[in-house]
Amino acid sequence: MKESIVIRGRTWVIKDASGHFIDNIDTDQIYHNKHLAVTDIEQMGKFAFGNLEGWEDFPSRVRSGDLLIVGRNFGSGSSRQQAVDCFRALGISAIVGISFGAIYYRNAVNSGFPVLVAPELTEKMIETGEVIEVDLITGEMRNITRGLTLPKATGFSDVQRRIWEAGGLLNLKTL
Repeated sequence: MKESIVIRGRTWVIKDASGHFIDNIDTDQIYHNKHLAVTDIEQMGKFAFGNLEGWEDFPSRVRSGDLLIVGRNFGSGSSRQQAVDCFRALGISAIVGISFGAIYYRNAVNSGFPVLVAPELTEKMIETGEVIEVDLITGEMRNITRGLTLPKATGFSDVQRRIWEAGGLLNLKTL
């Protein structure tokens, strides 16, 4: 049996004005290309979602330890590492999404940043500001605010766990 690693945090559910997940958020919406000259990861957070309509003020509202809940194909587009690093800079503890762009997902894993795929999650199950618990190993999720069990996410693979524990792929001694 795998050991649990449970994180708990307040959620930011990335929805549009009509209350639906914003699908296909690309890396330019997450971190605009006009900020690519910024090389200090700690400075990248203030630009997160700066090009996503309705979410431009996100960096001023988010708190360290919060979680992002996203729709389909989050992080599609370029291989822009800053689109992962801006959330790390803000202290986001994890991103749970229906699906991720393949390059974005791999960049996050390689950075030791938790991303979990929850294909059965719907926008009605979690609202911004609610507190959830996520087990990074088993993928089990619970909406603490509502007292609901959420659909299971895909938990960490053994390799993903080792990368996360090392603080990123480049910190691993051996794979």
